[in-house]
Amino acid sequence: MNQIIQPAAIKKSLTVAVSPEKAFAVFTDGFDRWWPKSHTIGSGSLKQAIIEPRQGGRWYGIDVDGSENEWGEVLAWEPPGRLLLAWRINGQWTYDPGCNTEIEVLFTATADGQTQVEFEHRHLERLGEGAEGARIAMDSPGGWGGILAGFKQAAES
Repeated sequence: MNQIIQPAAIKKSLTVAVSPEKAFAVFTDGFDRWWPKSHTIGSGSLKQAIIEPRQGGRWYGIDVDGSENEWGEVLAWEPPGRLLLAWRINGQWTYDPGCNTEIEVLFTATADGQTQVEFEHRHLERLGEGAEGARIAMDSPGGWGGILAGFKQAAES
């Protein structure tokens, strides 16, 4: 009997020394401040990264030549506590409207006035061919851990 092994979700947890309101705002409205310009699926250099502030909004990049590259959309917009994004970039690092993994970010106030941020990128088996390699890359130091460290720095500055 063959068993199919599914890639595990990527989960990260961090504490930022700001309120949930500010953490949510920096994660969303301030997305371009902390998203690495090296992380794009466009053929050119990334100029701006955008999350539109509403359920159904787009999540995308604009290259220096003005071309837009879709990454997914906002599935749930619940400030300041929760953001749910559809990630529609497949295992070959191209936009695929049929690919649907999810990124959920929860922002919870702590007793000492900080915010606990819980991040999960799930359903990675839906990335298709190259799913495990993509998961390894996303869970590497240059992946979600490093990206979220940039978010923490932007939120606390």
